[in-house]
Amino acid sequence: MLDDLAQEFAALRGQLIAVAYRLTGTRADAEDAVQEAWLRLSALDDVKRAEINDLPAWLTTVVGRLCLDRLRSAAVRRESYVGQWLPEPIVTPLGAPPRDDPLDVVVRDDDVRMAAMIVLDHLSPEQRVAFVLHDAFDVPFRDIADILGCTPAAARQHASRGRKHLADADPPPRASLDEQRQVLERFTAALLAGDLAAVTELLHPDVVLIGDANGKARTAVRLMAGRDKIVRFLFGLIRLYEPEALTRSVPLLANGDLAAFIPPAPGDDSYRALDAHLQTIALRDGKIWAIYDQANPDKLRTAGLLPV
Repeated sequence: MLDDLAQEFAALRGQLIAVAYRLTGTRADAEDAVQEAWLRLSALDDVKRAEINDLPAWLTTVVGRLCLDRLRSAAVRRESYVGQWLPEPIVTPLGAPPRDDPLDVVVRDDDVRMAAMIVLDHLSPEQRVAFVLHDAFDVPFRDIADILGCTPAAARQHASRGRKHLADADPPPRASLDEQRQVLERFTAALLAGDLAAVTELLHPDVVLIGDANGKARTAVRLMAGRDKIVRFLFGLIRLYEPEALTRSVPLLANGDLAAFIPPAPGDDSYRALDAHLQTIALRDGKIWAIYDQANPDKLRTAGLLPV
């Protein structure tokens, strides 16, 4: 009986991981929530299991409740976080055949692109749970209300506010990988060549740079906005680090978008030591609208880019 239940759960695991990652923005919390849901399911006696009429709905509700608890705890933890916070990236190989791994399946959805996930981080835990569960996974408001401990009308209001926030933020849609590759190659070449005009031209007027390191590596501590400011920042960095550092970057995918992993490098008398970075971009109108610089070594380890 338990073996049959385990098979049913395994078939649903990918969907549950997708729910949990969108709700928490962290791989560890998503996987922990899904594992905890299995432990709760497997601990039920036969009578309690027989009372479950819709297993996917039951598990989604359990995962939603667990993720709500994690979101509320995360809000407290982030008060002491140093600098900006970016979602933990889901890194997959570039050009590799699709795999059935649940995380690989998750990143095929445009809604988990970094630009969209960052907007979700600005919602309250209640808004995020209501919006994601209803709009992305069609969970009825009566079930969401049960998770949030409120009325269905209040759950509907939470989702509406989350939806409005996403519409107001207007994150750009995912550009094709070919377009991302062309823009990134031109941008990197211009940067290495010291071509100020070309770098500026490739940046969108509303461009932002968001760095995440939690004080454990070097990156921008505050959100940086505007072409001129970001151009000065980037060219300042180029002078600090060994010129070949960028040429050693490894292309891969982060949340389904093109990214570059820049490995760490030792410094010397002339150049500063370089921390590892995972850099992802978002495009709007063919120009770089956002640069996401993930330098927190803890998140890079979780993504499998640094040794544990």
